[in-house]
Amino acid sequence: MAFKDFVVLAADRRATSGFFISHKKAKKILMIDDHLAATISGYVGDAQWLVDRLKMYAAMYKVTNNEPIPVKAAANVASMTLYANRPLMIAHVLLGGVDREGGGLYSVDWLGTITKESYTATGSGSPFAISMLESEYRSGMTEKEAVKLAVKAVRSALRRDPGSGEGVDVVVVTKEGYRTIRGEDLALG
Repeated sequence: MAFKDFVVLAADRRATSGFFISHKKAKKILMIDDHLAATISGYVGDAQWLVDRLKMYAAMYKVTNNEPIPVKAAANVASMTLYANRPLMIAHVLLGGVDREGGGLYSVDWLGTITKESYTATGSGSPFAISMLESEYRSGMTEKEAVKLAVKAVRSALRRDPGSGEGVDVVVVTKEGYRTIRGEDLALG
């Protein structure tokens, strides 16, 4: 979810291969830079390779321009990379961060399609998570309210989707940087 001054990303920890649970502590939210993170879905190796490329481009941009890469520019790099490698790469990323424009969230699918979103979800549990987000998202939410909603949305997927599970991780990106929160550490009342 993207807001004026921050972005909240949340993901479950279960990695699957068909109906096989291949990992129960997968890290699906990856830091690209202090102001930018990505959630991953699809083939893990493809998504991790893409995030590594984004980290490299973000570092080169920072050295060349003396400022962090804009979130939209990172989304464009992801789009071009996925488009150039279609149909070989199967990855869907959400890129969220804060730059001069404020909070930004971009969805980039395996064909390279980019959409700017206020909120969205990916992966096998996304139909359950997105229904929660659609019913409760408000543009003026506080950071605490947004984190609570993100955890609630992922937990709805955990309860209904066999491909989702093992808990919730949350990342909050602000002007001050990147912060990780374990869903279990939140008192959601």
